[in-house]
Amino acid sequence: MKVFGDNKTYHTQRKIFLDGDVGMQRYEQVKYSQFDILTEQQLGFFWRPQEIDLSKDSKDFKDLTDHEKHIFTSNLKRQIILDSVQGRAPISTFGCITSLPEVESWITAWTFSEMIHSKSYTHIIRNVYPNPTEVFDQIMDIEDIVDCAEDISRYYDKLSEYNLKKHLLSVGQLAPIDYSEYQHKKYIWLALHSVNALEGVRFFVSFACAWAFAENGKMAGNAEIIKMICRDENLHLSSTQKLLDLLPKDDEDFIKIKEETLPEVLEIWERVITQEKDWADFLFKDGSMIGLNANILKEYVEFIAQRRMKMIGLESQYNIKSNPLPWTIEWISGKSVQTAPQELEQTEYIVGGIRQDIQEDTFDGFSLT
Repeated sequence: MKVFGDNKTYHTQRKIFLDGDVGMQRYEQVKYSQFDILTEQQLGFFWRPQEIDLSKDSKDFKDLTDHEKHIFTSNLKRQIILDSVQGRAPISTFGCITSLPEVESWITAWTFSEMIHSKSYTHIIRNVYPNPTEVFDQIMDIEDIVDCAEDISRYYDKLSEYNLKKHLLSVGQLAPIDYSEYQHKKYIWLALHSVNALEGVRFFVSFACAWAFAENGKMAGNAEIIKMICRDENLHLSSTQKLLDLLPKDDEDFIKIKEETLPEVLEIWERVITQEKDWADFLFKDGSMIGLNANILKEYVEFIAQRRMKMIGLESQYNIKSNPLPWTIEWISGKSVQTAPQELEQTEYIVGGIRQDIQEDTFDGFSLT
């Protein structure tokens, strides 16, 4: 794992992972254009939390009941931890073992967007709470949040361990190292499933609560930020789904790994679903809010999970026929998110863009007077 390596294998002939260093970042030809498209979409989605006014949220928060404050603050604390992991893990684990420039650039864009999410939570806390530091200092006091963070980190940490082993072997480490490339690939596969469940399920209890407040005319600025975050997370979810689909086609080792790890993969999903249901109980232990309670949220978790599992070819034990929170669809789809001109690659909106299709008669009939 060098910063720059002279990989002799042509970049479009390499496997996605563990097939040498990326070397030159070139994108005129790519093996998997899906990741180039994701990168461009993520760059087009660029936003800053400071663009969203939270002055009314500060007033709204003071008028919330105690149990509503518990729901809002607890969700915020948990989201901080989730994106604290995601704000560094993709690039530090997957980024250093990919061999394709388009996958490396996507992982970089993905990780950067997670940092924006972390910044947005600080923006919310600074504007809503009189003592922001106190909120941060209390986060690790909630056992459910700590358990969730440890579960998310489990496969990232194991993958990091194997990344390090591979690196030590590559630099001629003399001490015996218990390393198997096949086992390394297993942890890539399991880590991807863990992240897929994180991006696809773990955020949505918190998201639903944020949007429920806004549906009731409260904390609207926070809901707008969460909508922007959700739009990003949909891209991240799509990328892990694409990787899980492509890897067995890209590297035949993953065909066997997919079969061997199925019981553990299902355990990952069941653990995520159970933790999300437990979180719903924790949030609503002191009371419900208009349009939302623990039981509805737990059914919503099952509904979301069964759909996510189906998309990667997994069978679910759940059979929820319809969305128990249909009003969340518009928030998730981002239909009311304004699309900035820069999200579309049109030269009319690119600063310094150069048109190559100018003809002699292009400006005929044009006058400045």
